[in-house]
Amino acid sequence: MSESTRLLKRLADQLPCSRSEAEQYIVGGWVSVDGSVVEAPGFRVQAQQTVALSENASLEALAPVTILLHKPAEVDAAEALELVVAENRLADDRSGLRFLQRHRHELHSTIPLEKTASGLLALTQDWHVNRKLVEDGARVETEYVVEVAGELAPDGLAALNSGLSYNGSRPAAIKVSWQNETRLRFAIKGVQAGQIEHLCKVVGLTVLSVKRIRIGRVPMAALPVGQWRYLLGYERF
Repeated sequence: MSESTRLLKRLADQLPCSRSEAEQYIVGGWVSVDGSVVEAPGFRVQAQQTVALSENASLEALAPVTILLHKPAEVDAAEALELVVAENRLADDRSGLRFLQRHRHELHSTIPLEKTASGLLALTQDWHVNRKLVEDGARVETEYVVEVAGELAPDGLAALNSGLSYNGSRPAAIKVSWQNETRLRFAIKGVQAGQIEHLCKVVGLTVLSVKRIRIGRVPMAALPVGQWRYLLGYERF
């Protein structure tokens, strides 16, 4: 059996280039081994294997990404990250980005979504987005569709819109309306875990399901459950 060589060394010798440049090419997804892209600099290659650099390869630093995921109910934050794989990517993602394994690294969950809830989850590597949704998250409006059962108390809708207290504080802003006979629409800033369920309980309703459909100015739209896409360049929360 022939001796193998680290892809990093093989590429640096083959081009030639420095090992730091070779590493940039590899983690940037520009290098293939026998036709398959390999993003691991430590990958071992045999002498007879073909190592190729993409014609449009670039040493420019890769920009951080933000991923929008339709989280299924009963999936926690850690499990949600595991859904960010190539096969779950939205087929008509219009970002033009190549999916790289490094896009899964250091993805931070922003405005939390409870395990029991489904809907839009924003995962980001971008500190600008992280600051907007985490540090300034209390000022970002999020929208939910809430399936309920029970009898709404008299003036219950008005009470919800007045901003009922939860954990000793009132929401910075809240708008509640009926979407149909069994669904309420909540648009709320600074939402807390368990808050929507509590508010509904106060006015005589039992929450059956919660789905987040918007974060700031970014809607979930037609993103199927369990699938994800990249935030587009023009989209802003």
